[in-house]
This record gives sequence, C-alpha cells and structure tokens, in this order.
Amino acid sequence: METTIDLGGVRTWYAEQGEGEPLVLMHGGLSDARYFGLALDALAGRFRVLTPERRGHGHTPDADGPYTVDALVGDTVAFLEKVAGGPAHLVAYSQGAHLAMHLAVRRPDLVSRLVLVSGAADAEGFLPGMRPSAEGEPPEVIADMYAEVSPDGREHFPVVVRKTVDLFETQPPVTADHLASIRARTLVMAGDDDIVRPEHTRFLYESIPGAELAVVPGTSHVLFLEKPDLCARLVLDFLTGDPVPTMMPIRRAGA
Repeated sequence: METTIDLGGVRTWYAEQGEGEPLVLMHGGLSDARYFGLALDALAGRFRVLTPERRGHGHTPDADGPYTVDALVGDTVAFLEKVAGGPAHLVAYSQGAHLAMHLAVRRPDLVSRLVLVSGAADAEGFLPGMRPSAEGEPPEVIADMYAEVSPDGREHFPVVVRKTVDLFETQPPVTADHLASIRARTLVMAGDDDIVRPEHTRFLYESIPGAELAVVPGTSHVLFLEKPDLCARLVLDFLTGDPVPTMMPIRRAGA
C-alpha cells in the first residue's frame, strides 16, 4: 500500500507492507525509501514495515524553509504517533541515522529497538573529502532517481541538495552524553569500506549502553544495495532475538 498523510502541513508519502510490530525505515539524505527495496520483502515477512519519505525526498514534495533537525525529528515523531500508532523499531540509514539518534534521545518512548546504519554523530565522523557539498553537479544517477519520482520536478533538485548540505553543516552534534542516554537496544551497522570512519562507528558502539556492532564485509556506504540479504538477516536476528549471554564478555562484563 502507498499513500500520503499530512504531518503538520508536510504531505508525507509512505508505503506499508507486511504485518506485525511496526518497523520504520528511515532513508538517508538525497535518497529515498528505494534504498531499502532489496531487503524489503525479507523484513516485511516478519514486521509491518513503514517507509516514509522525508520532505523534499522521494515522492514527498518539498516544504518551505530550511531542513532542521527539530523539523525533521518532529516530522518523524508525528509519523510514529499517527501512523505507527506509538513505539516502533527504527532502521535508520546515514543522515536518517543521525536523526534517529536525536529522536531516541528526545523521545525514548517512541523507539523500541534501534538500528543505526552507516550513521555519524557529527560531521567529523566522515572520512576527509566524503562530506556532502553543493559545489558542482551532483552525480547524474542521483539526480535521475530524484526526477523519477519527485512531484517537484528535476529542476528543484539543486534546492534540495543545497538544503541537505546546509542541514549537514549546521545540524547539532549527537554528543557522547547524548549517546549514553539512549535506552533502546541498539545495533550499529556499517560497511567495512564505509565513508564513515571506522573509529567513529566504534565510538557509537562504545558510547551507547549495551550496543551491538555489525561490520558488513565487502560493502561500502550503500551496504543495503550491495548485500541486501545479509543486511536483512542481521537486522532480523537483532530485532527478533534476545541478547545471547556471551562466555567471555569484556565491554559488557558489568551488564
């Protein structure tokens, strides 16, 4: 099922597939719900999967004004309350993961379990030269994907790029103290050749109490496109199972 809902004046598109506990997939900047498409059937076999697209992304038209963490987190809160009907599992990718961290800190009552995929707490989490920029032309394939479904038309894409870059450059960091306050059981995922620095991925893992870590071999920043079956299995195992008591705990020894 595909439909739209009004979230405080933002006519937000989303798709729904499957039955069971709600699982919300949060896409990255300059991408849309299609990022998770190759893993969708596997996830929907166990959950009621909801794939909203943020303002100015995918099928959702842009809204006036800049993109801000407050506005985008507010959109997600409204979506969880109106569509998911309360707390949900979140699988959040890249910039979506950054927003999900803020959400988990601000509204822990709405987050059941949390999967952070190739996310960064701040701009320093990315490798040098890998931060988004509004200079020059964006990759043609990204512009083509935008134009394929956007109600705003291809000519609006540079506006979305500029707003997305501005958000990246101005968004408040998620600090170690913020991460330490996250109470949702969390899985941190990244590709072994990701644009997020490996030490930053480990920082997220070590800062969130009880977090688990999955580095997907042979993948980059778009791991759900490169190894969707493996990524889906890792997510399903995490969301449907309980922590296994380990025989030689180090980081979790005092848990």
